[in-house]
Amino acid sequence: MQAHNKQALAGITLAAMGVVYGDIGTSPLYTLKECFSPHLGLAVNEANVLGILSLIVWGLLLIVSLKYLSFVLRADNRGEGGILTLMALARRYVVGPKAWLLGMLGLMGGGFFYGEVVITPAISVLSAVEGLEVITPAFKPYVLPIAIVVLAGLFLIQKHGTASVGKLFGPVMMLWFGSLAALGLHGVISNPAVLAALNPAWGLQFLLHHQAVGFLALGSVVLALTGAEALYADMGHFGAKPIRLAWFCFVLPALLLNYFGQGAEILSNADARANPFFHLAPQWALLPLVILSTFATVIASQAVISGVFSLTRQAVQLGFLPRMEITHTSDHEIGQIYIPLINWGLLVAVIAVVVMFQSSSALAGAYGIAVTGTMVITSILACSVALRGWHWPAWLVAPLLAALLIIDVPLFAANVVKILAGGWLPLTIGVAAFMLMSTWKQGRKLLMERLNEMAIPLEGFIENMETYSPDRVQGTAVFLTSTTNGVPHALLHNLKHNKVLHERVVLMTIRSEEVPYVEQAQRIQIERLSNSFWRVLAAYGFKETPNVQEILDLCEQQDLHFELMDTSFFLSRETLIQTEREGMAPWREKLFVWMSKNALRATDFFQIPSNRVVEMGAQVEL
Repeated sequence: MQAHNKQALAGITLAAMGVVYGDIGTSPLYTLKECFSPHLGLAVNEANVLGILSLIVWGLLLIVSLKYLSFVLRADNRGEGGILTLMALARRYVVGPKAWLLGMLGLMGGGFFYGEVVITPAISVLSAVEGLEVITPAFKPYVLPIAIVVLAGLFLIQKHGTASVGKLFGPVMMLWFGSLAALGLHGVISNPAVLAALNPAWGLQFLLHHQAVGFLALGSVVLALTGAEALYADMGHFGAKPIRLAWFCFVLPALLLNYFGQGAEILSNADARANPFFHLAPQWALLPLVILSTFATVIASQAVISGVFSLTRQAVQLGFLPRMEITHTSDHEIGQIYIPLINWGLLVAVIAVVVMFQSSSALAGAYGIAVTGTMVITSILACSVALRGWHWPAWLVAPLLAALLIIDVPLFAANVVKILAGGWLPLTIGVAAFMLMSTWKQGRKLLMERLNEMAIPLEGFIENMETYSPDRVQGTAVFLTSTTNGVPHALLHNLKHNKVLHERVVLMTIRSEEVPYVEQAQRIQIERLSNSFWRVLAAYGFKETPNVQEILDLCEQQDLHFELMDTSFFLSRETLIQTEREGMAPWREKLFVWMSKNALRATDFFQIPSNRVVEMGAQVEL
């Protein structure tokens, strides 16, 4: 049994290596190249090389090893991780204005993730294909077209799911990290002096000596840390233990060796700084290395694409985005989903970014601001959870937060100065995503207020219907309603226009909870309101997709029977009208109305048989 558990753990750890560490594992392709790029003007000498290496090494140790793996991974919401999950966890323990502020920070972090996910595939694949230029400059005109073809192929296969190719992720990334370690070891053996960079004094001396340029160099050093957020976001898929094992036993040693090897290569050959990663390899290994690095960057891109699908579903379920089509690509893995709107939007955005920036060096100017912004937000939210949720003493949390921000804020500030060099792109995407999510949340809240103002109290209405019943027709009417306080508008409209009531009326409310999964035993609550009126409350977590048929099956188990061919589903379809009433700013009202018009129909989202649905229109003044 123990041997079986060890084997299972090894398999999960290998899979985690393939998915979780794809992004951070491909950072050696471009990090050191950018640190010594002409825009910083750093001379190639021992002090500068060891200084940069020291900053990278201690960044990996402090931010990835200590902050994320030792601290943030503790903040799991029933095993799940990610910025919106962390936000939901923090808001559970905090009330009042502080809860609103934490919610805004979480949305901002989610927005930054959307900004990051556009850049990651572009810079990763471009930096891999650019290795062809090291083989011979004759390949240069083909780099861009090859990168676009690879990226287009990646997005085109998404609708088929990643279960089959996913099995290759672990072995390919294991080969990749093995290659990183081997190349790095070769470089270190040729110049062991680079290992002195393990002393943090080199990094501090570099910052103190170069000051302004040293501060700007942090904007390139942070490229080594991109993907750290994925460790937390993918916790629900693999668990904390395999993620930690993969990092400390394999990924971290391979990355450190490779960075040291690149540093040694630059010291022995100053021209190698143009692309130190590929210069580490002997000439015969260049083409296989380009092919392997392209596979590795595709895997890294796949990980962030899957991450943005997961984040989007969480945002929809938590009420931050309108309903949209979500397809499950696996019968076995609930986490494997495909969202067409997001996929095609990303494809267009990523190819536009590749065409606009044309090289990984140009893209490096755009990369980092979203990543470091998310890091700052994660520190604040995680410390809020530690203080309120875990009841850590304030004297411990306060210095911990200060220590985290002392590292995170300078990294963020160093990237803010890159706004004109391309940093505006992820920032713009992040702000746009934040505005969409906050507008939808606020708009839905305003809509509920307006509907409640118009609503008739349910208790008196049911009593009246039972006492002075209108004509009854055979069958069951299920009215989907978002509130439990008032009479559903679809019910009122049906009475007004058809002047009949069904023999049995079921008021069904589907709620999203701020937990990833809801236990099957707690999925539904059934309440009999009168002889002919019933209430069904169904709860789903933010990692689950609601399904009306599943709710009906669970009702059957509690002796509330439905004959589908004798059941009609009534939905209210609101037509929103802008007014001068106090609520949201006019432009946000317009945006909310537009988002509402383009939301997926409730029939499709809740998977209700379309031939059993009746939609009743209602006009609502915002």
